[in-house]
Amino acid sequence: MKNSNYIIELSNLSKSFGDKKVLDDVSLYIKKGEFVTILGPSGCGKTTLLRILAGFSKADEGEIHIAGESITDVPPHERPVNTVFQRYALFPHLNVFDNIAFGLKLKKVKQDEIDLRVRKALKMVGMTDYEWRDVNSLSGGQQQRVAIARAIVNRPQVLLLDEPLAALDLKMRKDMQMELKDMHKTLGITFVYVTHDQEEALTLSDTIVVMSEGRVQQIGTPTDIYNEPSNSFVADFIGESNILNGTMIRDKVVKFMNREFDCVDVGFGEQIPVDVVIRPEDVYIMAKSDSGMFDGVVQSCIFKGVHYEMTVLTPDGYEIMIQDYNAFEVGQEVSMIVKPSDIHVMQKERICNTFEGVMSDATHIKMLGSEFLCNEQKDIVGGEKVIVEVNFDKIDLLDNKEDGQTVGDVRFILYKGDHYHLTVRTEEGDNLYVDTHDVWDDRDIVGIRIMPEDMRITRV
Repeated sequence: MKNSNYIIELSNLSKSFGDKKVLDDVSLYIKKGEFVTILGPSGCGKTTLLRILAGFSKADEGEIHIAGESITDVPPHERPVNTVFQRYALFPHLNVFDNIAFGLKLKKVKQDEIDLRVRKALKMVGMTDYEWRDVNSLSGGQQQRVAIARAIVNRPQVLLLDEPLAALDLKMRKDMQMELKDMHKTLGITFVYVTHDQEEALTLSDTIVVMSEGRVQQIGTPTDIYNEPSNSFVADFIGESNILNGTMIRDKVVKFMNREFDCVDVGFGEQIPVDVVIRPEDVYIMAKSDSGMFDGVVQSCIFKGVHYEMTVLTPDGYEIMIQDYNAFEVGQEVSMIVKPSDIHVMQKERICNTFEGVMSDATHIKMLGSEFLCNEQKDIVGGEKVIVEVNFDKIDLLDNKEDGQTVGDVRFILYKGDHYHLTVRTEEGDNLYVDTHDVWDDRDIVGIRIMPEDMRITRV
């Protein structure tokens, strides 16, 4: 028997498709009645995680418990869960009533009980008097409600929802978000919801699980995730952010944009590289003044309906995004203030690239699926395993992939005020990280070049 505080316990789940690891040691614990959203970009592993929980896919490693019972090897139809899919998966030849009643009939529930439970489910989703309608005559939002009714009529302990609003238009999606939230309160059952829509996650959830590259990046309330992101990926993925390289000088003092600022963060140590996050709405902007903390010139000003979004360029070449109710004209000189409590300091996930390799001979190394020329390693012989470190700004990306020593594609683009920090994945599945002033697009195919003098090589 597992911990009774949690209705769902996913322990150390891993899953690979061929050589690609889509889930990497994922653990997740969900309380009864919680609305938990699994959030992340396409390909991060969130739908695979949901399918494993539903029983439609099997993990290579790890265990699943629901209500204290192991269901790791239990088939889908015997699990206390029901799933609502993005495509609804309604039966076109059945009317609304028969679609909802389908699972109950399979279980040989008595007709009187079926009638009662179907009508109750229809009432819960606001579809009373629709039971004899053809499902093809319903709008997308109505079909979605029928799909939810079909799931809840079986009285599952857990309702799984795989991007259920993705096919709806914007207004209907907003309406259904509110209805789902109300439905969750009424039903009192556990919702596990998958989406790539950050606003949807912030609106609906008690708890958000942010995923990237098959790993959980952060778990927390919407407020925690937004105000206290654990790393630069979360800060960039959830809302707009200014993310800058910084150095923690000492407790409550951080340096970025070539100047020191007071902050509230402690415990990082002294002279430690960090990432600094400042939300655009937390930068106070005014006409140029001696009372400002730093100055700049407005580069753009766009009205966003509620506020103006401006980009300001500092004399040191840093671009800062600002959201304010007042507009400042392009070309205007301005001053800015950031309060210590609005500067969020995060540990860097890494400070350089680290690759595993094997020496071919004293001047050649095999790594990243290719062979690279390196400076002569007099004390390392061919065949020895080595670790290679390369700084982010010492990797060249080339338009012509044939000019590189290996090939990759751009997977993640993070703007850091005065340069881009890119994640590039090689054809062999290795990630490398590149600081560049060049503009690349997501999924661009690039040649990768590393010069011999930029490699730091040590024995394993």
